[in-house]
Amino acid sequence: MQTTLFQKVTLALGGLIALAIGCFLLLDPQAFYASYGVALGTDPSLLSDLRAPGAGLASLGGIMLAGAWRAAWTPFALIAALSVYCAFPIGRIVSLVLDGMPSSGILGAFAIEVVIALLLLLAFGPRRKSQMHEAPNRL
Repeated sequence: MQTTLFQKVTLALGGLIALAIGCFLLLDPQAFYASYGVALGTDPSLLSDLRAPGAGLASLGGIMLAGAWRAAWTPFALIAALSVYCAFPIGRIVSLVLDGMPSSGILGAFAIEVVIALLLLLAFGPRRKSQMHEAPNRL
């Protein structure tokens, strides 16, 4: 799969952000959430439930980065990127409706997630069918 510089940069940006946030969540969820004004405490079950998706987000970020540099990984990276950067804003919208207005930090994260989702859709949206169905030969 041939990728443009814009596509590579968009995947790399999304990957770096997802990897960084995922690692921060995995390694220090209290500090991560404190940056949004949320105090978590020390409940091991809560921390486990927050670290686990952090590991998943970091893994998906790694896949996005791999797709920015290895053409064979680009289709997988695109699926990972669109999954992350479309699901997070949808989840935040559901929370806004069900839970009310979040902090300005959460709204800022929402804005960044929407911008990255739009960049991904702009970079990969008008794909030709021949490009979409190219199967990678090897990983």
